[in-house]
Amino acid sequence: MLLLNMPQWDQDLNEEKPYCDIGITREYLVQGAYRDDNGKPVVLECVREAERRIAGNANMEYLPMGGSIKMIEETVKLAYGEDSHLIKDKRIAAVQALSGTGACRLFADFQKRFSPDSQIYIPVPTWANHHNIWRDAQVPQRTYHYYHPESRGLDFAALMDDIKNASKGSFFLLHACAHNPTGVDPSEEQWKEISYQFKVKGHFAFFDMAYQGFASGDPERDAKSIRIFLEDGHLIGCAQSYAKNMGLYGQRVGCLSVVCEDEKQAVAVKSQLQQLARPMYSNPPVHGALIVSTILGDPDLKKLWLKEVKDMADRIIGMRTALRENLEKLGSPLSWEHVTKQIGMFCYSGMTPEQVDRLTSEFHIYLTRNGRISMAGVTTGNVGYLANAIHEITKSG
Repeated sequence: MLLLNMPQWDQDLNEEKPYCDIGITREYLVQGAYRDDNGKPVVLECVREAERRIAGNANMEYLPMGGSIKMIEETVKLAYGEDSHLIKDKRIAAVQALSGTGACRLFADFQKRFSPDSQIYIPVPTWANHHNIWRDAQVPQRTYHYYHPESRGLDFAALMDDIKNASKGSFFLLHACAHNPTGVDPSEEQWKEISYQFKVKGHFAFFDMAYQGFASGDPERDAKSIRIFLEDGHLIGCAQSYAKNMGLYGQRVGCLSVVCEDEKQAVAVKSQLQQLARPMYSNPPVHGALIVSTILGDPDLKKLWLKEVKDMADRIIGMRTALRENLEKLGSPLSWEHVTKQIGMFCYSGMTPEQVDRLTSEFHIYLTRNGRISMAGVTTGNVGYLANAIHEITKSG
């Protein structure tokens, strides 16, 4: 029995499906979590070494409301660049957040408080929790076109039309890289066109960057969308997470940053973000922040991290290639080019809910009914079985 992305998450009902037996054991592949080629969870060696250095050398005192200053400093460098003039000019307001989810929620509350009549434009589809976050912050939502089902790619023309037709000064949620759930990203030239149109309309871009480094294996490449917006002079917001790219899922380490007009505005914005955090969770946890700052603050550990995050990305990219090649060798009448064109943890396969149901009932393969495959659950040991099952349920068209 092959499990992909277990427990299955029904995005319409928001209900987790139960465990399924595999022989005499139970295997639990958490949605959106990396696994090695044996299907096992991974703790990076750079994380283990950071924990060895931290052990016994840190107290358990509260962090400030804004979190670890060192962690924040290193994190904004990842997003905006080591030599960013925005950092030098102190124009970035940033606080530690409870991973990417907490960063998004802090920004949603910030938007509601200081732009109470605004809406947020969210792509179709998106990570399901985005809707919950802005809904609970009581920010009205609109959607914009993103995925093109027929091509399994980006619906760029419709996306641009929605940007042009939105009211001036609208807020847009953008996935910086490795769009969840589709794995479809704009090209560099398309990002430039999007940025230009945002400038024309005066829109505000809020980037959710949950996969920096984890998508392509290169954190600089994965931040290209943000850098393009910065080059065009945008003031942006950004949510960052270390869940995927450092494997710190349970540590809940993230950062929310907002680019401001000047240092004075940045001080004011950071103060307000801290005021929002205070009644929500008071201050963030310390251990995960120490791990991140230890890794990124040490040249040797950072070098090791860059190697390990590339290894994770490369394994997933390799599984994409293997899945496509296996399907093509089986003589599938369909095109599977999108499997290798998409990027990141997830593959939007194009299978229908009915075909997914057949995968479950006939082959005991579990994934979400929208056809999204967690590529982290694909290994050299099961990719052949997966390809054969997909071929069997799709060969009739």
